Amino acid sequence: MTRVHTKRRPDAPPGFFEAEAAGLRWLAEADGAAVVAVLAVEPGRIDLEALDIGRPSAAHARGFGAALAATHDAGAAAFGVPPGEWTGPTFIGQQPLSTRPEGWPAWGAFYAAERVLPYAERAARRGSIGGSDLRVVQEACARLAGGDLDDGEPPARLHGDLWNGNLQWTDGGAVLIDPAASGGHRETDLAMLALFGCPFLAEVYAAYDAAHPLRPGWQDRLGLHQLHPLAVHAASHGPSYAAPLVAAARSVLDLPAGAAG
Repeated sequence: MTRVHTKRRPDAPPGFFEAEAAGLRWLAEADGAAVVAVLAVEPGRIDLEALDIGRPSAAHARGFGAALAATHDAGAAAFGVPPGEWTGPTFIGQQPLSTRPEGWPAWGAFYAAERVLPYAERAARRGSIGGSDLRVVQEACARLAGGDLDDGEPPARLHGDLWNGNLQWTDGGAVLIDPAASGGHRETDLAMLALFGCPFLAEVYAAYDAAHPLRPGWQDRLGLHQLHPLAVHAASHGPSYAAPLVAAARSVLDLPAGAAG
């Protein structure tokens, strides 16, 4: 008999758990990384298959890295599209996440306008970042919007909130939970794994690269792809994330022209 893990939130905004379910189903359709099964969903509640948590291992990390490449390669219609046929609101953590059915044709403009600036501006409004620090983030976004760091990579099917807490290690391998799924750049998921630590991360990266080689210099672009989660955390959790966000923005300004290509 399937065991059920129920998540409830009486004050959940409209579409909150429904968006989570849509994201999980879209990721599962890729037939790549394992995804927790959605059993039922309704306003304020989602029922998921309960997972038996195990210990991470190098073998499981390698399996996950290769499988994540397959998930990304399932693709998306454009940058910033919502998961599958979902037309409601989308979220990352407690924050809204902008998606649009038509998406964006260019990654840099999308990433700056939809994934970094809105959260940096929210952080500024709550006093978590400001002055010259905010200007550094804005300068990095201006460079992105200008297309200098676009690289021709097709839109990937992203988990979108891939920190280690949303990667559950079971005896059968790693399982994805709690996505903020949309179309994006595959390096963004990989960079977020590095941001808050992930067991056997080197094995994850090596297996991913073997399955779908990463473009040269991807390690130098970790800060670029961490701008989004750091800006979200600055908006949600306060000024302790301002310094890492500014450091990531400075790393973007330091990238040589054409570094993403």
